[in-house]
Amino acid sequence: MPKLPGSKSPGSKPPGSASPGGDAATSRGLRVSLRTANKRSPASQRWLERQLNDPYVAAAQSQGWRSRAAFKLIELDDKYQLLRPGIRVVDLGAAPGGWSQVAVQRGAGIVIALDLLAIDPLEGVTFLQGDFNDPDMPERLTALLGGKADLVLSDIAPNTTGHGATDHLRIVALAELAFDFAVNTLSPGGAFVAKVFQGGSEKQLLAPMKQVFATVRHAKPPASRKGSSELYVVATGFRGVGASG
Repeated sequence: MPKLPGSKSPGSKPPGSASPGGDAATSRGLRVSLRTANKRSPASQRWLERQLNDPYVAAAQSQGWRSRAAFKLIELDDKYQLLRPGIRVVDLGAAPGGWSQVAVQRGAGIVIALDLLAIDPLEGVTFLQGDFNDPDMPERLTALLGGKADLVLSDIAPNTTGHGATDHLRIVALAELAFDFAVNTLSPGGAFVAKVFQGGSEKQLLAPMKQVFATVRHAKPPASRKGSSELYVVATGFRGVGASG
């Protein structure tokens, strides 16, 4: 079982501070197998078994995180120091709220979460249900934040088709839209994190990013499943619109 990170925040057992042992079977290294149900497809069977045997899923449940994805942001923050006390954060595609939860626990001053889906309330987070591509969204966010954002997060992924090349192009397109949004929303010195997939065309994101950010990196946090092509682009040191390298 991998060593799983917890929360930096002090207090009486906030999310992320409990022991990441998970359920008894997972913590002992035993694999859970399911008897195939008549109404369950093979794909659903594989997904459910993967969930039951994933130590990050067990740790998220035992520690009170809304999703296993919370560990991805925790690991990225541990490495790149993205979250600082008092910063203003915008979380795109936030449902069910795991990344926003981490931002609050790690001291962000204002956290605004956007998603097309409704999200259960979370203390310290303002949820907006809507499309971040709406023309008036940057202006609305600036008003809610009291200024520009210090960090824009995007863990958005499209509904997969099962066709690798198509799915890759879709997620890169979403990352490009999130990047355009970040450029119009970030304050100088700000940072941007977005999900992409390996496959080559994610490189088309790097050139424009390098024009407006001091540093642009690819990262694969340990919480990303080993067999997944998932990557994150981490851009820091926003120079501002019209900046060049």
